[in-house]
Amino acid sequence: DVENILRRLTLNRSLDKPLPPYEVVLQASLEVRSAVVYASLIVTLVFVPVLFLDGLAGSFFRPLAVTYILAIMASLLVALTVTPALSLMLLPNAKERRHDAPLTRVLKRMYGAVLPLFMHRPKSALAVIVLMFGLTGYSWTTLGEEFLPNFKETDFLMHWVEKPGTSLEAMTRITIRASKELRAIPGVRHFGSHIGRAEVADEVVGPNFTELWISVDPNVPLDETTAKIQEVVDGYPGLYRDLLTYLKERIKEVLTGAGATIVVRVYGPDMDVLRAKAQEIYKEVTSVEGVLTPKVEPQVLVPQLQVRLRPDATARFGLTAGQIRRAVATLVKGTKVGEIYEDQKSYDVVVWGVPKLRTDLAALRRLSIDLPLGGTVPLGDVADIETVPAPNEIKRESASRRIDITCNVKGRDLGSVAREIEAKVKKLDFDSGYHPEFLGEYAARAESQRRLFTLTSLSLIGILLLLHMDFQSWRLTLLVALTIPFALVGGVVGTMLDNGVLSLGSLVGFVTVLGIAARNGIMLVSHYRHLEEVEGEAFGPKLVQRGSEERLAPILMTALATGLALVPLVIGGNLPGHEIEYPMAVVIIGGLVTSTLLNLFLLPPIYLVFGRVTRKAN
Repeated sequence: DVENILRRLTLNRSLDKPLPPYEVVLQASLEVRSAVVYASLIVTLVFVPVLFLDGLAGSFFRPLAVTYILAIMASLLVALTVTPALSLMLLPNAKERRHDAPLTRVLKRMYGAVLPLFMHRPKSALAVIVLMFGLTGYSWTTLGEEFLPNFKETDFLMHWVEKPGTSLEAMTRITIRASKELRAIPGVRHFGSHIGRAEVADEVVGPNFTELWISVDPNVPLDETTAKIQEVVDGYPGLYRDLLTYLKERIKEVLTGAGATIVVRVYGPDMDVLRAKAQEIYKEVTSVEGVLTPKVEPQVLVPQLQVRLRPDATARFGLTAGQIRRAVATLVKGTKVGEIYEDQKSYDVVVWGVPKLRTDLAALRRLSIDLPLGGTVPLGDVADIETVPAPNEIKRESASRRIDITCNVKGRDLGSVAREIEAKVKKLDFDSGYHPEFLGEYAARAESQRRLFTLTSLSLIGILLLLHMDFQSWRLTLLVALTIPFALVGGVVGTMLDNGVLSLGSLVGFVTVLGIAARNGIMLVSHYRHLEEVEGEAFGPKLVQRGSEERLAPILMTALATGLALVPLVIGGNLPGHEIEYPMAVVIIGGLVTSTLLNLFLLPPIYLVFGRVTRKAN
């Protein structure tokens, strides 16, 4: 807006009868008002899909979308009100400048010399666009996928799980030994451990489950220290163990309830069949390259007391199942009968069988059961008592029993590993009533990506309608819409040059740069129309050449103003704290480069072929 006002004021001074500054500023502002308003609305509409992301992705990126949209709306308000007012106050009395700045003159001279080479070859320009879009689409399919990056935190949370039935004393010995080895590593500042669970803990685990917390000094090399910690952890092969940053572990727990990147959850009614099927899936998972720490959810058989009533005997004595259950529970588990208060503390009074009787089947058979009409009868006369193997734990979800097969990923991207596991598991035969579900980071990413792409498609329809409202021509609408994917080319190239992996931050970066690409296309085509309809320039190469040169500086300023703000992020690299912003910045800068170049060099020759529109008088 300022550039256009300044240019109009300069031209006004060269007239024989200059117009009042107020009229010049007003007309210059109105020239670009439509383009500015529609471009801002389109940029806002592009970001609306991010507002509707749910789950973990929404928690991360929804605040970014809100901030971005508010900033765009605020800048639009300033551009329509404050900018013209300040221009009227400051620019008319500014020192007269008959020529562009030296850098602008050089750029315009170079651009003016190169652009005709493209305008004379519109078919070649179209071929280049089709070729680049095709290569970009193919390259997109070769990129790796991940949900969220590996956060470079200095706080780690590890899970160590022994076989069910391992005593608290044994886990304590293992933990103390590991703590000595881990604290001896240079750079480890703090160490803590948590064995089993408290009485009102948020996780239901046994004494065979240990959590280890490690805090690393931020001033030591993180990768080197992490490798040493991993080396110590690998020295305990007899148990399941992992090494995750605290944030990564919490995210995995939120997504699936399991602290792993990929989770295959099998549902079915019978635990024996579930365990057998879980072992089949486990073998398939371990055969996939890049799988780290695969594990079947601990499902071992532990001794369990089984009391099976004999209905005829209980009926003969007039006993109920509840009476017998309460008597056995009192002996084996204990029954609370009261409380004692002492020194402001409360103590439960529990009636409980002595330890020897709890595991003695003969003593249980002799347990006296009170009869309703008086007298007693031994438990062995009304029930069969035996010790049987039973699962240590049975988990249920959606009214069905289930078991998890989990793993993490290392050495390959998450998407390729998850897809290979899913393909292998789907080839297995599942009986009726049994089925697998695929959970974890990849499933969450796929769901967020589907939602984002669906909403973006609706957003693109809205963009087409806005463009048609502005241009009143479907030909020009489609012409500008063609420029929007220009940003995808650079974004994909930037991702490939970085690490070749698309994260959710990268996808949000693509959404961001699409809006900027649309803005440049709108500003360029709108100026072509202004020259033809208002200034009377005849449609042809001269009009396109002039319009492109006059829009060169604003387009470059827009790209530079956006790109320079992100350059420090890219130059700094993937530093701790920049794990989400860095891939987003790479995509935006790459998209800015290609969208700017393609708009400046390929849009003019295409407009020269398809931009002639016969318009009806208002």
